[in-house]
Amino acid sequence: MRSADNDQLAKPGQVSLKVYNTLGQVVKTLVSEKQNPGPYSVKWNGKDETGRQTSAGIYFYRLASGEFNSTKKMAVLK
Repeated sequence: MRSADNDQLAKPGQVSLKVYNTLGQVVKTLVSEKQNPGPYSVKWNGKDETGRQTSAGIYFYRLASGEFNSTKKMAVLK
């Protein structure tokens, strides 16, 4: 797998986790659903929304839930 991240959800709510390219375009939506509190781990296999492998390079992933938003950078290597 290309990337994995572990986070703890403090309270129930709608959760969104998306991968973006450097142009700000959504490459893949990994999570878009209501989730209960607790620890979560998400893995991305490096494929985009159409099932194609992404290119090596810099990507960003954004986790949003309620008022919480976090964006982090990751590198995809081949």
